[in-house]
Amino acid sequence: MTISLIDPEELPKVGFFRQVSIATGSKLVFMAGQVAWDADGNLVGEGDLAAQVEQCFLNVGAALAEAGGSFDNVAKLTTFVTDWSMDKMKLVTEGRDRALAKLGVTLRAPGTLIGAAALYSPDLLVEVEAIAVID
Repeated sequence: MTISLIDPEELPKVGFFRQVSIATGSKLVFMAGQVAWDADGNLVGEGDLAAQVEQCFLNVGAALAEAGGSFDNVAKLTTFVTDWSMDKMKLVTEGRDRALAKLGVTLRAPGTLIGAAALYSPDLLVEVEAIAVID
């Protein structure tokens, strides 16, 4: 396996992801931030954060597959959400979980969620980027 996920004893156990990933593969994949656009460039889920998160994760999955990998190869995930507040966490989790269920995967890689003032277009509510290592 190219990615080993660990939780050092000195760090808190979060439960839904691991604190550290150790990558040993030879092919590094650095992905542009994926937004809620379908393959034709149409916005998916206008005004619906959960739907946009779902599309972002589906797009990340498609990009990983094209690179020869999957979510098992993700070493680090970063999610940017506009106008962030903690009450949006449920929608982020809901959209992520729907996409992962469709893809048949479990995500445990370390992740960071960042509140952003704005993204590329005012209709975009979320952007997700990934770094993966494929053996």
